[in-house]
Amino acid sequence: MAVRTVDPFTARVAGLNSVIRWRAHARRHPLRYRVAVVAPRPIDIVRSAGGWVFDRSTAGWEVTVLVRDHSHARALQILGATVLDFERALEVNTHDIWPQTLALDPSMYTTDSRVREGVLGCLAGRQIEVGVWGELPDELKTWVSPMPHRISVAARAFKACALRAAGCAGEPVAAEEWLQFSDTPAPGTQWGTRLVAVR
Repeated sequence: MAVRTVDPFTARVAGLNSVIRWRAHARRHPLRYRVAVVAPRPIDIVRSAGGWVFDRSTAGWEVTVLVRDHSHARALQILGATVLDFERALEVNTHDIWPQTLALDPSMYTTDSRVREGVLGCLAGRQIEVGVWGELPDELKTWVSPMPHRISVAARAFKACALRAAGCAGEPVAAEEWLQFSDTPAPGTQWGTRLVAVR
């Protein structure tokens, strides 16, 4: 009888990806620009940064989302993101695949010391662009500045679909999303232009 190995990081929820498979994929594509997004729930990302996520994805960036609550993970896939479980992703001992941009919900920063330490390390090192949406914790206010992202027409359509998939059909989709970014621009961007579709 053949013995089958079990991947402890295999997704058991629809729309959730295996951390091990994601790492293998990332190692096969080392030259891609990467965005990591951290939030408690998919709907937090869709509402606040869904258009930005879609536009980064269609601009060729690999967007990976780490969430605690996996319900409605399909909504993030609609926007072009790969969805991972937050805790399982942090269980990996070695972190050799780093994003060029990190975006997060401020509640993750204030409630999880690992996220807080990681963000402060990124800001101090000025190697990774850090973006935050929503109400800023006081200690981040000196590190980031507000920046509007004008959502593309396609992103608005896909964000509306993602909202529907998350059970929020009919919510309005604004033409802009406001994120607050650190002063370390991501590769291939300049302030005020930020890629073709992201500014």
